[in-house]
Amino acid sequence: MPTVTANVVDIANRRVEPAEVEWVDGKIVRVTPAPDASPSTYLLPGFVDAHVHVESSMLVPTEFARAAVVHGTVATVSDPHEIGNVLGIEGVEYMLENAAQTPFKFCFGAPSCVPATTFETAGATITVEEVAKLLVDDRIGYLSEMMNFPGILFGDEECLAKVAAAKRIGKPVDGHAPGLRGDDAAKYFAAGITTDHECFTKDEALDKLAVGCKIAIREGSAARNFDALYTLIGEHPGMTMLCSDDKHPDELLVAHINALVRRAVAAGIDLYDVLRAACVTPVEHYSLPVGRLRVGDPADFIEVDSLEQFHVLRTWIDGECVARDGKCNLPRVEPPLANQFHSRHVTAEELVVPVQDGAETVRVIEALDGQLVTNCVEVPAPIDDGKVVSDPGRDILKLVVVNRYSDAPAAVAFIKNFGLAKGALASSVAHDSHNVIAVGVADDDLMAAINLVMESQGGLSAASIADGVADVLPLPVAGLMATGTCEEVGEAYGKLDRLVKEWGSPLRAPYMTLSFMALLVIPALKLSDLGLFDGGRFEFVDLVK
Repeated sequence: MPTVTANVVDIANRRVEPAEVEWVDGKIVRVTPAPDASPSTYLLPGFVDAHVHVESSMLVPTEFARAAVVHGTVATVSDPHEIGNVLGIEGVEYMLENAAQTPFKFCFGAPSCVPATTFETAGATITVEEVAKLLVDDRIGYLSEMMNFPGILFGDEECLAKVAAAKRIGKPVDGHAPGLRGDDAAKYFAAGITTDHECFTKDEALDKLAVGCKIAIREGSAARNFDALYTLIGEHPGMTMLCSDDKHPDELLVAHINALVRRAVAAGIDLYDVLRAACVTPVEHYSLPVGRLRVGDPADFIEVDSLEQFHVLRTWIDGECVARDGKCNLPRVEPPLANQFHSRHVTAEELVVPVQDGAETVRVIEALDGQLVTNCVEVPAPIDDGKVVSDPGRDILKLVVVNRYSDAPAAVAFIKNFGLAKGALASSVAHDSHNVIAVGVADDDLMAAINLVMESQGGLSAASIADGVADVLPLPVAGLMATGTCEEVGEAYGKLDRLVKEWGSPLRAPYMTLSFMALLVIPALKLSDLGLFDGGRFEFVDLVK
């Protein structure tokens, strides 16, 4: 009978005591106090990421799991709508089948908004009937984030039908309502929606807490809301969770939810409230089959060096030691390929923006580091030889979105705060429809970066013709995920990331930030393959005024 003796952290009873934990066939059968022992390590339940898109790690689920267990994560609440927007139900099935090959506990949701809007071109539609069919599948734990909050507020029949389908069988519904406050927030959550991970101010979170919504505090590679929200963990215990939402592979190699636990405790939040948010509340809310270090529970727990640093020494899932001393014990699974990608050659001529009669100003997307929201600014149009062009001196660069599913004209706009002095970067990760998106100084560089992604049928790229640079990280699984290990993908991604920062970008995660510049459901101004979009008014707007 396997056993381990350590200082056992009892979150529910808010105590720590030396004990011996025994398990049989993956279940804890005994927790025996050991008052005469003097263990130096601590056992606590494993961490749960309460909202994450596995696809954003650029890893398939089995590889995500191999990276996450090293940091003490044993489960995730995972929305597969990224691959759903590319491949529909087949994409969701791909994630479920790959995830089934690892003991890691993925809780996948039924995507509620595929496509996310009608103002862009996606690769698939997931209907009300298909959502209902997914929800009765035991492998599906909840209805994924209801991004169409205007649809809920104004009584859209399809939105309400999807929520009703989840409520009928007692599965929770995730929310997505950036900036929603007051009566609108109350109405949205009264429809049966139970969580939100989009809060970027404490006042917004308090409005949502007041109407019974649980808040998932997000700290990802692009959106970083922890500093604004972490005090809620102690002020509203049992109503907060921790999540990453989107996590790039280079960061996943370093840390995961354990880093947020460490930061919260270091900031003075009560240890047990922090662990409740990280280990217990998501398990209870989503009815996850994850143990909480109690007799009769699955043997899912971690051993850490201290309750300050939380360096993970060992991780167990169902009694199997899946990670030890920074090394994963899970075997690698070679993933199959699945994609939908219409490759074509983009020319520099397609990216030209001619000056319109009387045009004086141009609407510019202002990207905000660490946020998914953007601003809309109007500036004098940068004109050269009868064309509206990039103006790196004012940090105004050309932004392009190209349909990846069929032949169609490129959509072109302008963006501020990417900071490039030269070169271009492109990606087929562009939430939520995942067309090809690029930003750059010169049209030739933009063309080169976009075509690198096209030729790979998905990927991340960087190009500078003057420097002879043309580099790409292929993402052959839906144009979203690679087939390699976290180390391999993280190294390739890190090379691209360093490159564009050398070209001048001050952004913490340029590629992740770029991927959200097509996310129309988050204000204020974004670009789809169909044109420039005002996310506050929910309508297309002219580029040049």
